[in-house]
Amino acid sequence: MRKHLMITKKIITATTMILFCALVFTVLISKASGESPAFFHYQLKAVLSGSMEPTFMTGSVILIKTGINPSSLDKDQIITFRSQDKIITHRIAGMQIIKGKTLYQTKGDNNDAPDLDYVSPENILGLYTNLTIPYAGYLMNYANSRFGSALLLILPGLLLVISSVRTIFAAFKKLEMKNV
Repeated sequence: MRKHLMITKKIITATTMILFCALVFTVLISKASGESPAFFHYQLKAVLSGSMEPTFMTGSVILIKTGINPSSLDKDQIITFRSQDKIITHRIAGMQIIKGKTLYQTKGDNNDAPDLDYVSPENILGLYTNLTIPYAGYLMNYANSRFGSALLLILPGLLLVISSVRTIFAAFKKLEMKNV
């Protein structure tokens, strides 16, 4: 029983450290590049408003596929796009061809009316993949803050020091037991 508990503890610790390191790496990459990191043409985006509720809730993280061909998009698909200085994720409500260029009219599921501006293909960042992680957006936004970034740099180092000290004390304890 004790052996199973120790193995479970080690698995949980290792998983936590791996996830924590991945979060640190993601934050550092996004800070350095100024953009969200993409892994194999997929990005995580935090949902900051309720315009798409109940499809996904405020504070969720969604997964989008980047590098899509805008001509393959259809009505009712959910896209993430850049509008002025904001990144928005809304559903395609309609399409219009102007001067041979397809423009997309979008609308938030929770909004009464479509968005005022049409979206150009060059402003489309990605397509929603139907993967949502509730509440993780709050953690992601906190990690991107100045204090959160500092904490993500200091905390892993502190955990490593604590782990090293525990290992050293355990080794000394074993050595003392052997010498007695």
